Amino acid sequence: MKIAVTGKGGVGKTTLSGLLARLYAAEGKKVLAVDADPDANLASALGISPEAAARALPLAEQSDMIEERTGSRPGRPGGMFSINPKVDDIPEAYGVQHEGVKLLVMGKSKEAAAGCYCPEHVLLRRLVSHLILKRDEVVILDMEAGIEHLTRGTAGSVNAFIVVVEPGQRSMQTARQIESLAHGLGVKEVFVVGNKIRTEAEKDFILEHLKGMKFLGFMSYAGDAVTADLDGKSPYDAAPVTREEVRKIKIALDQLMTK
Repeated sequence: MKIAVTGKGGVGKTTLSGLLARLYAAEGKKVLAVDADPDANLASALGISPEAAARALPLAEQSDMIEERTGSRPGRPGGMFSINPKVDDIPEAYGVQHEGVKLLVMGKSKEAAAGCYCPEHVLLRRLVSHLILKRDEVVILDMEAGIEHLTRGTAGSVNAFIVVVEPGQRSMQTARQIESLAHGLGVKEVFVVGNKIRTEAEKDFILEHLKGMKFLGFMSYAGDAVTADLDGKSPYDAAPVTREEVRKIKIALDQLMTK
């Protein structure tokens, strides 16, 4: 299973990614959780301590490693570099293990944000391709809305995109944009999870505005998840209401993907 979780900022992508990773690991599956959001906080959602999380070095900032693999140092103008760098050993060398989940932090390529074809961006995209096409673990990518690390070839090999939304027009617009982008990249399945639901009216609002999209389920605005976040704890360990809601979402996902 290879899953990309995306959506507008602040909707709960990381909470869902962390819970799915822990739930799959609890079943005895090998799980690789990839923090591909520049605002990296998947470690906390997985329950990894700040001290252990500090060992998961953002790959885009590892200039020596990038230069070794690509032949070009990040930030150095001009020059040639390999577009097919070695990446297969990176998860073991740079990942942090916790409760059956291995965490990788991608980091942000500054040049890539400006559309530049830079060595760190090439390495990150090559790594994502390797994780999706070659690895046999469950891979969960906690993405930013732009999903910049995915190419057409790798996105087409992702089993599913999960778009997390909250009640609000901007979240609805982002979901539709991601749906269009995903289908353009060849992704066959795009699912929706509604989050921060307080009332049936808010659920109906999302269902109405995203009519035609496939829903996995909803997560309520649960006080235990808020408290877990304030305490820096994983919702898997400290938010039983939210954990059970995501367990049902995972069951729906597994059923849909095995049809």
